[in-house]
Amino acid sequence: MALHIYSYILHNKGVIDDTAFEAISAAGVIDPDASITAVAAGSGLDLDAVCNQASKHYQEVWKIDSEALSYPDAEVIRRLLVRIIPKGDIVLIPHEHFGMDLAPGLSVMLDAAYLSDAVDFGGIGDGRLSAIRQEFNGQVNTQVECDISNGAVITIRPGSFKGDEGQCANGPIVDKTSEAMEGGIPAVGRRFLKFVEAEVGEIDITQSEVLVSVGRGIADEDNLEIAFDLAKVMGGDVSCSRPIVDAKWLEKERQVGNSGKTVKPKVYLALGISGAFQHLAGLKGNPFVVAVNKNPKAPIFQAADVGVIADILDFIPELTDKINEIKR
Repeated sequence: MALHIYSYILHNKGVIDDTAFEAISAAGVIDPDASITAVAAGSGLDLDAVCNQASKHYQEVWKIDSEALSYPDAEVIRRLLVRIIPKGDIVLIPHEHFGMDLAPGLSVMLDAAYLSDAVDFGGIGDGRLSAIRQEFNGQVNTQVECDISNGAVITIRPGSFKGDEGQCANGPIVDKTSEAMEGGIPAVGRRFLKFVEAEVGEIDITQSEVLVSVGRGIADEDNLEIAFDLAKVMGGDVSCSRPIVDAKWLEKERQVGNSGKTVKPKVYLALGISGAFQHLAGLKGNPFVVAVNKNPKAPIFQAADVGVIADILDFIPELTDKINEIKR
């Protein structure tokens, strides 16, 4: 019997997050015959836009529409989801700030297994799901088994699955607001005050189509010059991982990752970056990733389309010279 999988989708200002498409791919790996339903919470026209977009790719979309949900609160939403999601099914949630807040408590309330930060899945047998997680900052893959006989809440690491936007499901949108709101909005111990937009500095890497991103492998602040030279000949911008910002070699506005910016370039050069999930979480939109690192076991290679084992201090000038040669 095929599984029924629910995917809680994230969105902002009426735009669906890329993780919603990644969840479709993840569900297909768990069970190719599974039926998958998107669940979206929010309010007004923004929520309608999100549901309309999701319905093109999901077999069904459930929406919970309330002005009280204009800003998502995991404490509230987990209580609403319990009212509409049947026990015994699988719920997929992105493994990012909101998802990590939402998922553990939801699994308790559904009396379901909880599996966090999955990057891949194996087969299902005897009511157990085989999954892959990473340990030691991505240096080691571990295979775990999850008992899904009573259902499961699973968080999926963003970027681990290629977003599947090619499906044309044209599924129906089902308004679950009345069912979810039966009994009213749950009382919780926190409330939303305000949303503060991050200031955009001299450069906005979120708009860059080509990013030359550097990490610890750049070794010294003086070596950043070669990265800027490469970015110039490629018509791109320089970005970085957190250690470079912590060292105050580059400004915060150039940082990619959980604690930095989320970017969607067409081409992403990861130079001397190990590829911890906190960094990769900031990379969306299925860019062409080229990774260069001296460590052949660096996690970044698992996310790369092309991997080069080399010292970036040698590689970057050679690549810059070659591009200049081609452009002459």
